[in-house]
Formats: sequence, structure tokens, C-alpha cells
Amino acid sequence: LANFSFLEICYVNSDVPNMLANFLSQTKTISFARCLLQLYFFFSLGTTECLFLSIMAYDRFLAICRPLHYPTVMTIKFCSSLVIFCWVYGFLWFLIPVVRVTQLPFCGPNVIDDFLCDLGPLLDLASACVPIPGTVLMCGTMSSLLIFATFFYIIGSYTLVLRAVMQVPSVAGRKKAFSTCSSHLAVVFLFYGSVMMTYVSPGTGQAESMQKFTTLFYSVLTPLFN
Repeated sequence: LANFSFLEICYVNSDVPNMLANFLSQTKTISFARCLLQLYFFFSLGTTECLFLSIMAYDRFLAICRPLHYPTVMTIKFCSSLVIFCWVYGFLWFLIPVVRVTQLPFCGPNVIDDFLCDLGPLLDLASACVPIPGTVLMCGTMSSLLIFATFFYIIGSYTLVLRAVMQVPSVAGRKKAFSTCSSHLAVVFLFYGSVMMTYVSPGTGQAESMQKFTTLFYSVLTPLFN
């Protein structure tokens, strides 16, 4: 939980300071290097959050469905390994797509119609110069794979948890189990709901304007709620 709280602080700080500076500035400009750094940290921290939410679901699954195995499995060493895995893998997952973005041509006018340097607007700018189907396919595949794999893992874990909770004979025991899981599930649906609206829903017409607000929601408001 301490690592998750620290992650949320970093997540907000990766985009909010520059966003506030743009609101207060007349020029509203950002250098190419700063834009790429914001993109890398924004997506890396988002990937890390997906992994943290997954291991939190695994922790709840063990605690409720395998309570006798929990003390022997979730040792300090194993927990530390999971935390290190989340941070390292989170910052490696989108490294290659960001490197590919640095090699794309941007012929201008380089105007990003968004609150931050998001992947979609940057790919739109580059594709206005030359076709980049390979880069778009790679970024879309990696984003979808991460989002859906972790989301369905969490849903699968909580399906097993729910089945185990319903078999608890006492009402007090069921309420206690539900109370430990409800807050985590609320975080999961807030985060994944807004992420899927941004990166999975179509990006045309009115949906494009809606995507800007969902980007703002999951990058700023969701971490604050957490």
C-alpha cells in the first residue's frame, strides 16, 4: 500500500505540474524532449499501476481463498520481489514504443489537442506527415495487451474470491470479506473504466472530446480518489 500511494503521487506529478503551467501560460508550449519524457513517465507509471492492482488482487485471492497458504506464500521476500517486478517491468514495457515515437517525423504544425503529451495525439501528428501503420499497430497492441490481460486477471481473481465469500456461513464473515475487497474493486473500476474509454473506444467526433476528459479523469482525479 505504501508503494501504491507513492506511485499515485508520482503519477499525478508526471503531468499535473506541466498541465497547470499550460493553463497559466499564454504560449502553452512544451519542448519535444519534455513531451517525450512526460509520455514515457506517464505510460510507465500507468503500466506500473496496472501491475500493482493485479498483485493486490492476487493478495486478496490468497487471503480469502487460500488463508492457510497465505503466511507461507506472501513472505516479506516474495512481496519485495513482486514490488520490484512491478516497478522494473512497468518502466520497461513502453520503452520500445517511446523510442519508436522519437524516430517519427513531425512536420508540423505540431499542435497537441489534449491536456498532456498523450500517445494518440502524438501518433496523429506523425501520421499526418507519413503513414506509420507499424508504430500504430505496435503501440495499440501493447496497450491493449496490458490493459485487458491485467483487467481480466483481476476480474478472474475476484470471481474466485466472490465464490469463496458466498460460501462463508456467517453474515459477519461475509461482510468483513466484502469490506476488504470493495475499496480495491472501486479503484479497479475507476481506473480501468476511464483507461478503456480513452484507449479502446473510437476516437472520432464527439468521442474525441470525451477522451480528453477521461484522460484528465484517470490521470488526475482517479489517483486523488485513491
